[in-house]
Amino acid sequence: MHKAKKKFEQQYRNGNRPSDEVSVIFTEERDFAMKNPLHYQLSEYDCGPTSMMNALAYLFEREEIPPEAIRNMMLYCLDCHSKEGIPGKRGTSRAAMMFLSNWLNEYGELGIMSVSSEYLSGRSVYINKESRINHALNHGGAAVVRLYLEEEHYVLMTGVENGNILLFDPYYWDKPYEQKDILMDWNHPRSYNRVVPFKYFNQENEEIYSLGPVEEREAVLIFNEKTKTVPSILSDHNRKRISIPDFQN
Repeated sequence: MHKAKKKFEQQYRNGNRPSDEVSVIFTEERDFAMKNPLHYQLSEYDCGPTSMMNALAYLFEREEIPPEAIRNMMLYCLDCHSKEGIPGKRGTSRAAMMFLSNWLNEYGELGIMSVSSEYLSGRSVYINKESRINHALNHGGAAVVRLYLEEEHYVLMTGVENGNILLFDPYYWDKPYEQKDILMDWNHPRSYNRVVPFKYFNQENEEIYSLGPVEEREAVLIFNEKTKTVPSILSDHNRKRISIPDFQN
């Protein structure tokens, strides 16, 4: 099966129609041969590692993702204990996300993977056209963001469109939301499954998809260095021009 897959992908890259014996096994569209659909968390607690691995799946082809990256995301996440002392039952800590962001940067600097990352916290985490998150999404990056879905929860943001954030929520839910302007989208399994207006994120309460209290916010920006369109970090000149955000807009 593995040899057939390699043959299938090589024929596509060369612009040739896959041979019949290979097409019988692999009949999906071209991008299926390159990237996997994003996936859902397996439990009530693993939204953190799931969203981090989804970021890699969104940004990189399968062949570009080393097993070490997957191993470390599972190894360092789910590090919080419940009140009863049960490991993993409080999900993933901010410290773990910061560590993974730094580790990805070092991994990229070693030349093992063309990845870079930036950890944001506090007032740096908000949504509008001048934010670091929007800047990343508009230039080929992705953002793993902590927000609220009844309780603290991680999602993957992948794009911006007409005043909405395109995101993949790893918590499987197929019933309509009370908020009619939060849309479900099942047609883009490799990039997003929700379309959420900006207005929901910048709230400081604990409503659906709100980023919550400013001092508790965090996000991990991730880039594929081969596909990002501009540097991921804003220049000092541009940063000085950005006013303090109005978190309610």
